[in-house]
Amino acid sequence: MKPLQLMDEASIRRSLTRIAYEILEKNNGVDSVTLIGIRSRGEDIAKRLADRLEQIEGKKVPMLSLDIHSYRDDLIEKIQDEVVFSQADQKWITDRVIVLVDDVLYTGRTIRAAMDAVMDYGRPKRIHLATLIDRGHRELPIRPDFIGKNIPTAQSEKVTVHLKERDGKDCVYLERPDEN
Repeated sequence: MKPLQLMDEASIRRSLTRIAYEILEKNNGVDSVTLIGIRSRGEDIAKRLADRLEQIEGKKVPMLSLDIHSYRDDLIEKIQDEVVFSQADQKWITDRVIVLVDDVLYTGRTIRAAMDAVMDYGRPKRIHLATLIDRGHRELPIRPDFIGKNIPTAQSEKVTVHLKERDGKDCVYLERPDEN
């Protein structure tokens, strides 16, 4: 079956603009906000949000990247002493409002790993979650604060986000398994 396009470039842009305004509204501006993009597409989305927030507020928003690889609960071999955030990055975590940014929220395990990493490097005032797509099927009690689009899916389906930075185009597809 041909993948079903759920979002195009314009709808992704509108969703990120709406999320940016929601972040501003919920936090009374951006003075204490730090965006943390979960690699890889969450990082790209966080950069876009940081740009939009700066355009709207006229203030630069700190943005960090997070590789949660060593915090995953499904890896047998962990990387010992892996540095996730540098010493300089840590000042953007403690006593700040952290907005974790990812492309697709599914089981919640990636977000749990991201929260563990953030907490290991500082004590944020609050942690919010922004995701472009929420597809359901949570295994952990994690709920996004800012959502681009809710897309109820079957577990056998797959949501694929394409971003210009990595894929040359902006779109979101729903892929269903062949029913042969």
